[in-house]
Amino acid sequence: MGLGCHGLCSESAAIVVGRTNVQKPYLRLRHSASVARYVAGMARKDITMTPEEVHEFLTRNTVLQVATVGKDGWPHLAPMWYIMDGDRIVFRSFTKSQKIVNLQRNPHFTVLVETGDDYSQLQGVMIKARARLETDPGYVLSVYGGLAAKYPMINDTPMELDAEALEAAFGRYATKNTAVVVEPIKTVTWDHTKLGGGY
Repeated sequence: MGLGCHGLCSESAAIVVGRTNVQKPYLRLRHSASVARYVAGMARKDITMTPEEVHEFLTRNTVLQVATVGKDGWPHLAPMWYIMDGDRIVFRSFTKSQKIVNLQRNPHFTVLVETGDDYSQLQGVMIKARARLETDPGYVLSVYGGLAAKYPMINDTPMELDAEALEAAFGRYATKNTAVVVEPIKTVTWDHTKLGGGY
């Protein structure tokens, strides 16, 4: 079987893949009747999530992959803790961190939350977004409070903090941090559990 054929290429067509003029033979192959029938036979169930499923998925998961664009044009990828503020993802980072500097320069970025080790269990939400940067210390402190209630930031378990405890634990950091509200532009979702063990 030739490179990239996945059972669709004839032996002679597969040999062409190694040459520089691969484009035209490949295009002819893609649009052949046999390939069209094969693709039609592969139609799969709708695996997108509803808005309600997206919110539930984001609320119960814990790690947000954040991809910003560096000054050199290369993606800068970092895992972050996050909370939900209504239907918006929010995270915080030190204002001088690379991700915040990148977002100050270019507010367009992509975030991803995904789970599952087995193919049949893969789930994910990817959002192309615009960053709304919030530097108000009161809002940043409230984000710290949400994070402390979700993650073990103080002790070994998450804990709700009253205003006094929140100020004592994180007040000194609030002015040095920026909160990032993820404003969606385009959302892509997948939930392989809807396939019922198929492909």
